Amino acid sequence: MIVQSTSTFPPPAAVARSSSARQYLAASPANTAETVRISTAAREAFAASAFSTTANNDKSVEARLAEIRANGVVNRSQEDHDYLFANDKRLAEITAQGKPHEKLTADELDYVQKATGLVNTFANLSPAEKALYDKAVATGNTEAAAGISQIAFIRMMGHMAGGANGTTYDPLNTEITAANIAKYFSHSIVDPTGGAQSKFQALIQFLQHNPVA
Repeated sequence: MIVQSTSTFPPPAAVARSSSARQYLAASPANTAETVRISTAAREAFAASAFSTTANNDKSVEARLAEIRANGVVNRSQEDHDYLFANDKRLAEITAQGKPHEKLTADELDYVQKATGLVNTFANLSPAEKALYDKAVATGNTEAAAGISQIAFIRMMGHMAGGANGTTYDPLNTEITAANIAKYFSHSIVDPTGGAQSKFQALIQFLQHNPVA
């Protein structure tokens, strides 16, 4: 008679395999943790490298933009011009509006002048005068706005300019008022065509209803 064993013990080979499995499982958590630590370190190193690369690229772009601006408009090549308008973000945003210069705000014109290396006349306007300029543009009074632009240009002369009847005055410290335009600013630009005087007159009329704050 053959008696079949009902023992639940595994054969020797199975015991050996089971022991190996327990040893692997016992060692596995440590190996897994080590793997995670290495992966995390790798990710952090990659992120740091990417950030460093981006920062270096940004510095390189700013350095090139500064060089282009320093060279001025006259010495600027078409390649430099294209690079400037493609990589100066705010300049690109202003240009993308497609507005003519006389439709831009005072702050936008101020930035365009600085960014492109043009004479920065709008830096000579106070915040209140810039607000007056913006109001003239918003109401469609481009002649009055052009009058303010002329005063901003006159102020590039510094602290002395010619007024009426051979007088002199300090344009940088002279407020934009109707009286000051008539007595001082309007005499600082000689324009045989009468175009400059027409703009000053438009500004005088505009100021009578919209004085500078």
